[in-house]
Amino acid sequence: MGVDIILAEPDEAPENDPMFADALGEVPTSVSVIQITRTSGQGFETESLVQPLTPYREALDGAGITSFIRDEDAIVRGVVAFDSYQGRRYFNWAFDIARLYLNVEPPIFQSNSSLQFNGQSVPLNGGVMLVNYAGPAKTYPTYSASDVHDGITLEQNPDAFRGKIVLIGATTVTLQDIYPTPFSAAVPTPGVEIVANAVDTIINGKYISLSPGWLALLITLTAGLAAHFISLPKRPTLTLTLLTLSMAGWLTVALLVFINQRYVLPVAAPEIMLFLGVVLPTLEQAVSQEREKRRLRSLFSRFISPEMVDQMIATQDLNSLNKRSNISILFSDIRGFTTLSEKLTPEDVVALLNPYLEAMSRVIYKHGGTVDKYEGDAIIAFFGEPVHYEDHAVRALRAAMDMRKALAELKARWEKEGRPSHIEMGVGINSGEVFVGLLGSEQRINYTVIGDNANLASRLQDLTKTYAWPVLISESTYQQIKDEFEVEFADAVTVKGKTQPVNVYKVIGRKGAPESERLQSWQKQALP
Repeated sequence: MGVDIILAEPDEAPENDPMFADALGEVPTSVSVIQITRTSGQGFETESLVQPLTPYREALDGAGITSFIRDEDAIVRGVVAFDSYQGRRYFNWAFDIARLYLNVEPPIFQSNSSLQFNGQSVPLNGGVMLVNYAGPAKTYPTYSASDVHDGITLEQNPDAFRGKIVLIGATTVTLQDIYPTPFSAAVPTPGVEIVANAVDTIINGKYISLSPGWLALLITLTAGLAAHFISLPKRPTLTLTLLTLSMAGWLTVALLVFINQRYVLPVAAPEIMLFLGVVLPTLEQAVSQEREKRRLRSLFSRFISPEMVDQMIATQDLNSLNKRSNISILFSDIRGFTTLSEKLTPEDVVALLNPYLEAMSRVIYKHGGTVDKYEGDAIIAFFGEPVHYEDHAVRALRAAMDMRKALAELKARWEKEGRPSHIEMGVGINSGEVFVGLLGSEQRINYTVIGDNANLASRLQDLTKTYAWPVLISESTYQQIKDEFEVEFADAVTVKGKTQPVNVYKVIGRKGAPESERLQSWQKQALP
């Protein structure tokens, strides 16, 4: 029998202590508790030993300390295995109960990490023996003291205590001898039942061992290495699946090892390392990608439509933008704008030019083009990059025709507003291979085209003055658009920078288009 009561003070009724001591002497074996208390202050420390009264000491077969250790999360996972007073070592009373039950020698101290008991090494963690709990509160049969006193318990079950270790202690909440355990923090376990679990652990030799610090560190570092490899795939779904399987797998391994070997492998640190080792790089990568996307969006929103920006970001990156590519280049210029601007105030020039550039850019964006730059009233654009289209020449010519329509609408509006509207627009288009990429400095950068084919498009735009025709294209462009547009050969011209003549074509309009949509010449002498 074990009595979890400090029997150090006389009872109010003097006759009770001898009676209880005699009762303890009549049972086969009896064990109670002692306390070692320490008080410190002003540079000194005192300690005292609180033990049962003399009648109890004479009746008891053993006594030991009783003390629980709460971990940082307030959970009681172990009992203090031993303590010392004036050079003498006292073991936990759970060892005395087990010793008397097993009829073996008392435990032998070895170190703060182990004891020797019943032929086994008892693993300790800094002098604390981890309790192998059988279950939550009330796993062991609990009987009311009043029911036992009144004989009710034995009437219901005559063998309730036969051949059993009986522990007497408080279970009421008001005495505050209850503690949260690994099984439940919400439903605490009485201290006397924690002792019962400790006695069960000792008698059956089912001790719990903690993995050493070096092994815990090695496992945690291995988890970090595993997290690195899990983070390598660029598919989020695969990464998430591997992370989930790894975390669940390690938890299962640790649980199986604990169940079969009662060996505690580290779980929290490796799991956290796995989680953070995958999540943080993935998050950093996502933030970096988002930053790169914003940079690209900010850069290219000046040149192409928002829809194309999103498409480009989804399919390409900055490193793939600088390259040689076969595209179509469009140059446009306002005929008569130089003379007109000399007659207008700067404010009036801006009031005409800004709506014009806005309308033309909108048309270019509509057909998937990229606005390279504005040079006064001139617009340079290209089709086929950064998002490649096989029909880039057709797109460029469609844009040129719609730009003519947009100009007509602007002229009609300006005329109603009483503004100057006697202007024309010349467009030159050439198709061929050029360099496309980001050029400039850290402070100023531009997405542009460079090459002989870009120069030819500029020369064709200049030739619109010579031929008094709104849209001129080269041979290379003609070969790509001839099935959709009606054209007329203008001339074979040796332009600046070329040694061989190039074929120049006048664009008439779409095949089958009404006469009102067909392009016509303007009066050459009316142009500057």
